[in-house]
Amino acid sequence: MPHPLIRDIVIVGGGTAGWMTALGLATVVGDRYRIRLVESDEIGTVGVGEATIPLIQRFNRIVGLDEREFLRETGGTFKLAIEFVDWGRVGERYMHGFGRVGQDLWTVGFEQYWHRMRSLGRARPLGEYAIAQAAARANRFMPARREPANSPLADIAYAYHFDAARYARYLRRLAEARGVQRREGRITHATLTPAGDVDAVVLAGGERITADFFIDCSGFRALLIEETLKTGFDDWSRWLPCDRAVVVPCEPVRPLTPYTRSTAHRAGWQWRIPLQHRTGNGHVYSSVHMSDDEATATLLSHLDGKALGEPRQLRFKAGMRRQAWHRNVVAIGLAAGFLEPLESTSIHLVQQAIQLLIDFFPDRGFSTADVAAFNAQSRFHWERIRDFIVLHYHVNRRDEPFWRDGAGMAAPDTLREKLELYRSHGRVRRVDGELFTETAWLQVLAGQGLLPEGFHPLAALQPEDSVHAYLEAVHRAVHAGVAQMPDHADFLARLGLA
Repeated sequence: MPHPLIRDIVIVGGGTAGWMTALGLATVVGDRYRIRLVESDEIGTVGVGEATIPLIQRFNRIVGLDEREFLRETGGTFKLAIEFVDWGRVGERYMHGFGRVGQDLWTVGFEQYWHRMRSLGRARPLGEYAIAQAAARANRFMPARREPANSPLADIAYAYHFDAARYARYLRRLAEARGVQRREGRITHATLTPAGDVDAVVLAGGERITADFFIDCSGFRALLIEETLKTGFDDWSRWLPCDRAVVVPCEPVRPLTPYTRSTAHRAGWQWRIPLQHRTGNGHVYSSVHMSDDEATATLLSHLDGKALGEPRQLRFKAGMRRQAWHRNVVAIGLAAGFLEPLESTSIHLVQQAIQLLIDFFPDRGFSTADVAAFNAQSRFHWERIRDFIVLHYHVNRRDEPFWRDGAGMAAPDTLREKLELYRSHGRVRRVDGELFTETAWLQVLAGQGLLPEGFHPLAALQPEDSVHAYLEAVHRAVHAGVAQMPDHADFLARLGLA
């Protein structure tokens, strides 16, 4: 017999996670469910997740955001890549660009022919065959264009940089217009039913707000999923030991780069995110290897412009809840776990949780099979993203204690298996729809100096000169495409921005 439908949904906490969830659900269910979001103006948000990956375009499209309005409201810019500085060795740099690298060539993937030509000393750096990397280095941008046929311009994939606080306010306005009710108030605690489900959240004045279903977007506090339900936490700091960050914005500078920059320091790394009105900066580090004062000094000494405010400290631990969905609570965002924003996945994990929630949306029976499937899929994606982030630390050739620890760690088994496969013949396998593609792995592996012992045997079937000529043709096509692209700031100006 069917269970009754859920009627009341309460989202605990605002910020990017809360308001993305509110708008996403309101778009899907319309006015058939009562959706309330409880947040307090007294409680600030972390608000440092300002770089994204291309899949955010899917969320924006589903909820009906106009790109130009979205960029105007959030101070946004376009993003083609992440540049990694000093990650392999000090003095080295490479990019992880979005979209394709190279073009298909005969029997096996482009990368296998590149591995072959590289082993013969006849290949350019990998990024020379990628439109996103070449355009990013030239500070050029435009969306994909389908003409002329077979042009690399058709392969342009992009994401955004934006002000996360402005993004949350923008989403709030849209969500409220679609019926989401915002309740101002500081939650002190939650109460449970005799069966152990969350019954209500209690505000500082004593008011109780009840619901059938709760979504915990309360950030690091994890008020419902952990503080109330004691769900448990899987600590990943043995692989990701950075446990603090210091953040500060600075004045914007030109050129307006269409990429995020990640610069490795003695015991961590620093992000640089260019917006229209400012540049976002943060230094993620291990407190075991560096003091807070040194971390702050390192950040301030590597700013492009004048700091806009005082540096702010954050503390965290890498890992995830043992169950993102427990009883009648789903945790989304920082309440579900934390992975440092090295590959700009924080907002994506929110988006992915919203999609999974829609896929497994419950009735009041809260099917154990549905909850288990949600948790299994959530864990799979968190762990695979974790592996990709760990890769950056594990494949380095620096000589400071922090970096030696990273290179010498016992990597997660899933990462170790991927590396063993790559080391033999340069093969990378993407499984079960994991987020990062073969091309993403290849760019980081090659960028940090890990090259395979061999290449796919079938890549040797074509004459060497023919393969070399094809790689050169791809290189020329990429750079001819970049020459047709406008400057990033000029493109924004054409939209009435920047």
